[in-house]
Amino acid sequence: MKKKWIGIAMGGLLMVLAGCASGNTQKDDASHSTPEPSMTVTMGVDGPEDEKEAEQQTPTAELGNERAYKQITCHDPSIFKDFDGTYYIIGSFLCGGSTDNLYDWTNLDAQIQGLFTEETKEQIRAWNKDEKAENWNSYLWAPDIVYNPHMEKYCIYLSANGDEWVSNIVLLTADNVMGPYEYAGSVVYGGFMAETYSETDVPRVLGESEIPERYVTNGVANRKWGDKWPNCIDPCTFFDEEGRLWMTYGSWSGGIFMLELDKETGLRDYSVTYETNERSDAYFGKKIAGGVYVSGEASYIQKIGDYYYLFISYGNLEAKGGYNVRIFRSERPDGDYTDMLGNTPYYSSFVYNYNQSVGVRLMGGYQWTNFDVGQVAQGHNSAFVDDDGRAYMVFHTRTTNGTEEHYVKVHQLFVTKEGWLVAAPYQTTGEALSPEGRTVAEVAGDYEIILHELNIVHRKLETKQPQHITLKKDGTITGDYEGTWEMDPGTSYVSLFFNGQEYSGVSLSMDIEYTTIKTDVFTAVGLSNQVTLWGSKIE
Repeated sequence: MKKKWIGIAMGGLLMVLAGCASGNTQKDDASHSTPEPSMTVTMGVDGPEDEKEAEQQTPTAELGNERAYKQITCHDPSIFKDFDGTYYIIGSFLCGGSTDNLYDWTNLDAQIQGLFTEETKEQIRAWNKDEKAENWNSYLWAPDIVYNPHMEKYCIYLSANGDEWVSNIVLLTADNVMGPYEYAGSVVYGGFMAETYSETDVPRVLGESEIPERYVTNGVANRKWGDKWPNCIDPCTFFDEEGRLWMTYGSWSGGIFMLELDKETGLRDYSVTYETNERSDAYFGKKIAGGVYVSGEASYIQKIGDYYYLFISYGNLEAKGGYNVRIFRSERPDGDYTDMLGNTPYYSSFVYNYNQSVGVRLMGGYQWTNFDVGQVAQGHNSAFVDDDGRAYMVFHTRTTNGTEEHYVKVHQLFVTKEGWLVAAPYQTTGEALSPEGRTVAEVAGDYEIILHELNIVHRKLETKQPQHITLKKDGTITGDYEGTWEMDPGTSYVSLFFNGQEYSGVSLSMDIEYTTIKTDVFTAVGLSNQVTLWGSKIE
């Protein structure tokens, strides 16, 4: 598998408060709000000694067999699996944790923040030190890490955010996953003006001693920099199937861009050139999504099966912000990427795209019957394929409990027979598709279903509530929807037909979230409306 920070966390009986214990701000790329952080809190689960206990928030008092997961908080979690099989996550403000089972986490905030010498801290801050930041790590966002076998180094790519898009992405390297890390250089700079142009590598890339007019025509002060050019944050680095090293980056503003990196240094490959046009810039690289300040951030690319999948978070990250993950796919790592309906993730005019149907939305706000609170604002994910071939998505999620509490969660991903990703209805605890496939007799029964339609009012913390259907052994569907369904013989592929739509996905058995109770579930996506559908059998 690709050796990448692989984030795995189960949201369970614990809710965790916003931000790392040592962080004091959250990402604010213009229309993002900035929720107040507070100390990490673990509910109903024994955590590290420096964590504060809170009252257990039990999602159900009826099912019994409750199951608690040791959970941590971490905005923008990026996942990595080390050679010894340990999984790590690292996120904004340099918080993170580790696990060996994908659902019980150990908090590593203090250890991660101790991986950097004072000299390294100053080198990170050299370009764009945010004078308003209370702590040295407060303006450091969304790191990503890969092991680079050519360098024989662990490489952290870290967003150093500043005011007015004066941001850059720095590379830090170490011989061990837990450091210490040294500063290796800056990969890309943003927000530069005439007086700071020479402090960047832009003159080297462009061969121009004076700043090009296209970067300063409107100036930074009136925020027009962000309409066309990227905020240089949110890196995702990965090796493609041919061994090339890539980095995607950007947030809202001018969109998501991609650069090819030098695998021998981990920095920009200065031998690769880019045209300057509507979807490319000689310095910033190839544009692969977004633009004109339409929402879209936290790009992540993962090869799963036959395709490279591009994950992007739309909306605002706070509980009422409508945060949600969209996916597009391509046969090439640098695109072009499209969704099931042929839509691209590019934008040339501003739209409020939180609830639009562009991109396959893996999930929206929802609340199963046994949940005390709904799940909302899931986003800024990473993804990985484990050694056994199973794929996962890790993300931070908020709830409808009226606060900005958040925690890290992971759902397994499956590839439909049409080659699209769907997410398991519950957090992962080791479930797998049956190698023998599933039969109609096994799958038939009464189900709660959640249809992740787009028409929720996230400002009111609306969530999709369960409806009910029966999958009968004769292949008919009754209940809140009527139609037909079928299993592909000898496989786990399931198809459901109702409301004029065909939903294609997989069926499997997994634990009901927060419990040790196993049940049959399905996850599918509409082939002509790309709306996701989840089902959980009622025993």
